[in-house]
Amino acid sequence: MKKNLIKSAFVLMTLCGLAQGAKSQDKTHPNVIVIYTDDQGTLDLNIYGAKDLATPNLDALAATGTRFTSFYSASPICSPSRASLLTGRYPQRAGLAGNASSSHGEEGMPGSQFTMAELFKKGGYKTAHIGKWHLGYATESMPNQQGFDYSFGFMGGCIDSYSHYFYWNGPNRHDLWRNGTEIWEPGQYFPDLMVAEAGKFLEDNKNTPFFMYFAINMPHYPLQGETKWLEYYKDLSNPRRMYAASISTMDEKIGLLLKKVDDLGLRENTIIVFQSDQGHSQEDRTFGGGGYAGPYRGSKFSVFEGGVRVPAIISWPGHIPVNTVRNQFAANIDWFPTLAEYCHLTLPSNKLDGLSIVKVIAGANQNSPHKIFFWQSQGTKTDPQWAVREGDWKLLHSPFQGKENEKLMLVNMKTDSSETTNVAAQHPEIVRSLQAKYDAWIKEVEQQ
Repeated sequence: MKKNLIKSAFVLMTLCGLAQGAKSQDKTHPNVIVIYTDDQGTLDLNIYGAKDLATPNLDALAATGTRFTSFYSASPICSPSRASLLTGRYPQRAGLAGNASSSHGEEGMPGSQFTMAELFKKGGYKTAHIGKWHLGYATESMPNQQGFDYSFGFMGGCIDSYSHYFYWNGPNRHDLWRNGTEIWEPGQYFPDLMVAEAGKFLEDNKNTPFFMYFAINMPHYPLQGETKWLEYYKDLSNPRRMYAASISTMDEKIGLLLKKVDDLGLRENTIIVFQSDQGHSQEDRTFGGGGYAGPYRGSKFSVFEGGVRVPAIISWPGHIPVNTVRNQFAANIDWFPTLAEYCHLTLPSNKLDGLSIVKVIAGANQNSPHKIFFWQSQGTKTDPQWAVREGDWKLLHSPFQGKENEKLMLVNMKTDSSETTNVAAQHPEIVRSLQAKYDAWIKEVEQQ
């Protein structure tokens, strides 16, 4: 009896502590967690149509918030996507139009860029980076110099999740850091380390507004999904089986992060943003594919829809619509001004390309704030890959995974969202107009 009374008292004290933690939070400055996945296909969640996948945690997150069907990354490759997210600017204006080096000592995004972490830190938030960085490997380019109070993860493009050595080539390129100091955790599964580090940060800052950038390295290669998920998908053929196991492992780890938020009594005062950095990979390192883009053409590296259209969700119980879908055009660069508006933070004086989508989230009938949007990625100086979208029209130049003899491709996204039919010859005036707008844009944005 005495033992039960002690146990009941402990539970009551715990619950009171959680309630107090939630109560002491600043309601005008909600917490923010941005979850950024890696090489996840356009439709690769069960709720997005990939019915062969088990993704209960992210499906549940979507049910508590707003899910987007026409959401885009400003780049189809890793580093520029991350630079654009964290600065609210096109990658070219953010100073990182291509992938940053994975070699120690190499610079990446210029330190002069004003990041989302600096925005929140200036507003009195505690800030944390957990997971992948890939925005520069020199001291001045690493997270603690870019506005993050706390940083745990790897600085290059990818690591083996158990040894924490660089995955592409070597030898002897270990890449695991905490606050700028190299650490060693051999044999420890990196996604589990991420969850543990994030949980500790949440516990330490449960009574203070916080911003966390949780950049999980999945389903990016190496595809190292846990054994139980490989067994779960044993009837799927490869490469889908390997990819699916990685997706479900990722979903489970994100679920543990969200459970920690709930356990600390922080959910109602925490904005959760989720999206992929770009489309799925078809590289040899990922067994040649495995991702799912449905009717959309292309994948990672390409400015076709499958390379830049991504799954995206925002959840904030009691403040934004729940279990709703928005079809308006929006992009990763929009999170910067959107979160600033929700959190009552003053935007920096430097030029942003992102636009607030607070009204879009609130209302299905609101127009997208973007009248026009641009991409430029890879190719050569004389033959770059680029695209411009204005209304229903999308013009592509030398798109990866396109036809070799098709330098310019015009599609009407309203009637041909799968980008199969080139109507450039039928609409030369639209081609000229969009090309002129791209020429003006690239000249302006590269001068910044």
